Amino acid sequence: MRRREFITLVGGAAAAWPLTARAQQKAKVYRIARVHSTLPVAENIKAINTKGTLAWKFYEELGRLGFVAGQNLVVEQFSLEGRTEDFSELVRDVVRSNPDLIYTDQTALVLAFKAATTTIPIVAWASDPVANGIVPSLARPGGNITGVSINAGPEISGKYVELLKEAVPGVSKVGFLAAPSYWEDAEGLAMRDAAKRAQISLIGPPLDYPLEAAVYRRVIASMAQAGAEALIIARSVPNQTYLRLIVELVERARLPAIFPYRQSCELSGLMAYAPDDVEGALHIAEQIAQILKGASPANIPYYQITKFQVIINLKTAKALGLELPTSLLLRANEVIE
Repeated sequence: MRRREFITLVGGAAAAWPLTARAQQKAKVYRIARVHSTLPVAENIKAINTKGTLAWKFYEELGRLGFVAGQNLVVEQFSLEGRTEDFSELVRDVVRSNPDLIYTDQTALVLAFKAATTTIPIVAWASDPVANGIVPSLARPGGNITGVSINAGPEISGKYVELLKEAVPGVSKVGFLAAPSYWEDAEGLAMRDAAKRAQISLIGPPLDYPLEAAVYRRVIASMAQAGAEALIIARSVPNQTYLRLIVELVERARLPAIFPYRQSCELSGLMAYAPDDVEGALHIAEQIAQILKGASPANIPYYQITKFQVIINLKTAKALGLELPTSLLLRANEVIE
């Protein structure tokens, strides 16, 4: 799909939900541009209208804080649908529309918006916003950007190894599904160190660029052929984009896997160790409400998620012939049966 056709498609979907409250003649109607890095617009709109989803909870909280979609709030939906190449045209398109606030995610996308505007407030999910140059300080962002950080440091990598080893006793060779850059960054190095301490060989091959479905099929098949007994899925935009496919391929290869996304267990993935996205979403809603009421992002601290959750799909464990230890099940925040 060519870029212009993609932008036109997104613009059409954005106009469909929510409807502008034409009756609101006197009260100010605020306009937010919601820019997703992975989730297609249609899927996000479906999630918004499905009670209990993360998106539903976010808009419910925003309404509780005084900003109700369809009344005094219009949310225009945009999505990159996981595209990782140059997305400057979409960024320019959003900034040119001059919304009251931009709500987005994924570090590279946040940095692109940072370069494009210093005046439109931006609220963003981001991994280690200080290290990645988004803000100079979590406590004092100092510019037009604030949000929620989903990075809890490289030490979290060791938890994936620990949980996987507990779920699959005796595992010694584990595939690490990540791009080459992730293998070499701080989190990747921490993962490799944790595996070494646990006497586990972490194997590739790394994912190749461009990251597409065929690459995932080839790499996961190669890991299985190389004798991988389980998989660790790295947290990255491409892995999130192809999450459904990854779960299907892992299931077909009968490989136990641990994911960094709660949604993986809903899709029949074995296990997840994931940040509490509800905690983060409620803080995002609070930050957006503060800004729409007149606060400056410069004075709103970047919130660091502190809660991580263990989610287990017991049905998948049984299908894999795994008898998970009671100690692990008791540690789980949620067990899907």
